[in-house]
Amino acid sequence: MKLLVTGATGQLGSKVVEALLKRVPTSQLAVSVRNPDKAKDLQSRGVEVRRGDFDQPETLNAAFQGVDRLLIISADGDNETRIRQHGHAVAAAQQAQVKFIAYTSIVNAQESRNLLAPTHKATEQAILKTGIPYSFLRNNWYLENETSSIQAVMAGAPWVTSAGEGKVGWAPRQDYAEAAAAVLAGEGHEKTVYELSGKLMTQAGLASIVGEVLGKEITVQQTDDAKYAEIMKSAGVPDFVIPLLVGIQQGIREGTLEVESDDFEKLLGRPVTPIRQALGEIVRQLQAGQA
Repeated sequence: MKLLVTGATGQLGSKVVEALLKRVPTSQLAVSVRNPDKAKDLQSRGVEVRRGDFDQPETLNAAFQGVDRLLIISADGDNETRIRQHGHAVAAAQQAQVKFIAYTSIVNAQESRNLLAPTHKATEQAILKTGIPYSFLRNNWYLENETSSIQAVMAGAPWVTSAGEGKVGWAPRQDYAEAAAAVLAGEGHEKTVYELSGKLMTQAGLASIVGEVLGKEITVQQTDDAKYAEIMKSAGVPDFVIPLLVGIQQGIREGTLEVESDDFEKLLGRPVTPIRQALGEIVRQLQAGQA
């Protein structure tokens, strides 16, 4: 049985690999990465490293040969780029006769109006068309996505948001990684969809817990999208990133991440890491980096 993880040197992929190494023999694990030089550490530990570039389909065709169970971790980029790249990966999996595909999607992918959803809707549909048994890991939102906001309030700024009362099911990246590893290495996950959300809360609710962790009161500045964009620009955020950040706030405000589920607990075999605990770890890492 050969398992393969794409994007294995990325922020999520690297954690998935570590979780898998606790579950399966090293000889059963392979990774596909765009730049094998970045995976030398994994290679030195006995993990088979293969070159696979989502923009070069021929490399994927080779990388997926002999793979039984594949985890496709969604790539970075705009929707058009990601849909094309993921299509290459799915086609290569079919050509290589992979027996199972797990894919990191977004909550409520087929119906969501979230600006990131088109990529995941298209990729899920492409996987379904292959007829290969699958599991869609519909991830809500990584808590680490809020690191820049946490850094800002640590420096004395308010918590700025235009998301209003929209709720998010935040969870730390480690929990998403462990859930993915459980599906890839486990049994009985064929033709499944997992909505992976932590406890739902608003931006103000999250900011309040950050304040508890820091031992300081945090001001939450609720604003509209235009003002939010202005504040991001004044904070030095590159112009091309600002529409994405505004779109994320809009999606939260409109409830696109407001998905409740206990699927996380089912896969982890434990409760999702408490937000206060996970925020404490992020704060400790930031403080260590500042020292």
